[in-house]
Amino acid sequence: MYLRIKSSFIVVLFMTLVILFILISINLFGMAFKKLGFPPEYSVYFLFLSLPGGYVNIPIKKIFSPVELKGSTSIAINVGGAVIPVIMSLFLSTMVSLVDVLIGIFIVTILLNKIARPVKGSGIRIHALIPSMLASAIALIISTQDAPMIAYISGTIGCLIGVDMLNLRKIPDMGVPVVSIGGAGTFDAIFLTGIISVLIS
Repeated sequence: MYLRIKSSFIVVLFMTLVILFILISINLFGMAFKKLGFPPEYSVYFLFLSLPGGYVNIPIKKIFSPVELKGSTSIAINVGGAVIPVIMSLFLSTMVSLVDVLIGIFIVTILLNKIARPVKGSGIRIHALIPSMLASAIALIISTQDAPMIAYISGTIGCLIGVDMLNLRKIPDMGVPVVSIGGAGTFDAIFLTGIISVLIS
């Protein structure tokens, strides 16, 4: 009897924490989207498109590993971590100075490329909070007025280019079956960058 009550209590507590987390997340997303000039309710659409989209990869190319590794690697684009953030960034870029955006993307791309490290058997790795912190700091230096939008664009695009695309040449030597641009660990960084960079700014 005691064990049943205890187990039920744990389940209820866990579900309560999950619901609380979702509500807090949606509220944070709402704040972020409001700063970007979108109605807060758009954050719900973004949340429910990005998270499931993180599990969807579109294959685009197959490359073969060196003879000693005996295998190939499929290159794919992640919907939640690449397609949706790029579409959002293109839309936001029409609302700010293109020069400021390009400067932000260039700086963030270079810095993230220097920080990111290839992990054999895993992929290219970077701490999920680093892109958002860098993008926010650089955006505030470039333009305090447009910092939220510049932070989002430079953070997401800079992460995609600097962490993923510029490291594609290293993939054949890493021995992984699939590499997803904007997927896996990079998805976490990009997803957090899109929200945290705006809130920090």
